[in-house]
Amino acid sequence: MAGQTLSEIRSLLAAGGLAPRHRLGQNFLIDLNLMRKLVTVAGVAPGDVVLEVGPGTGSLSEMLLETGARLIAVELDRGLFALLSDRLGDHPRCTLIRGDALAGKHHVNPLVLDVLREQAPDAGGSRKLVANLPYQIATPLLLDLLCVRPRLASLTCTIQREVADRLAAAPGTSAYGAASVFCQSFAELTTHATLPPSVFWPRPKVESVMLRLVPRPAEPIPGDPGGFSRFLQGVFAQRRKMLRRIARAQGWAGAETAFERVGVSPDARPEDLSPAQWRILHRELFADRPPPAAGVSR
Repeated sequence: MAGQTLSEIRSLLAAGGLAPRHRLGQNFLIDLNLMRKLVTVAGVAPGDVVLEVGPGTGSLSEMLLETGARLIAVELDRGLFALLSDRLGDHPRCTLIRGDALAGKHHVNPLVLDVLREQAPDAGGSRKLVANLPYQIATPLLLDLLCVRPRLASLTCTIQREVADRLAAAPGTSAYGAASVFCQSFAELTTHATLPPSVFWPRPKVESVMLRLVPRPAEPIPGDPGGFSRFLQGVFAQRRKMLRRIARAQGWAGAETAFERVGVSPDARPEDLSPAQWRILHRELFADRPPPAAGVSR
């Protein structure tokens, strides 16, 4: 497989007068064995359409194209986009998008979704995310990609270990929160490797994790997932309070009956409920009306 060594990445950047930009979370994965593992774990095959966010110098991009898949690569950095255009711009199975993968802070850029819709997988193929994600955008990007149309078959990426731990956290733990409940409601999570700082350049100050998310086949939340997200954010903003106090503060009609139906105590705290219990409670409280606008979007 293709791929670039550290010296090759340095040379490419130097030739373009470029350098890694910490502000954009540019930490290039330089361990080619781990990069190959990322492609293998993702199960990329001919006929797939692969979304890569933050391709950098195109090392992973080259590996993905070697599988026979079509690639949509989204790069925010103007200099790196020019470098990628020189290297991959003429490739018949590569589409480059210059811009932010997110529109605002919480939602996938509509332009990216439009390109995904236009490029349908071949027979037997599917749409997938495969990326060494910039740390700053990992959480909102992954959570929104679980809900968008066209639907992705899987999301395989390297992300900061703290973020991965939060997404996979179990009830009753300090890392468990709104992101944990939302992510686990929409996807099955598996971790496949822990990546030390030494496999990136420049070295980050934290460990990373290779994570794979497979969206659940059924819609876990009727209606707008954003309403469920706002509901969770409002609840976990008061994670030390008992549910009865949160219900009173947020004006949940029929809360006592809903707690009884779900089988949870009004004296429980947000971190005590499982993702399944939160989904049921949300349905019981807001089956016929949207949740209040309190809280912030994911």
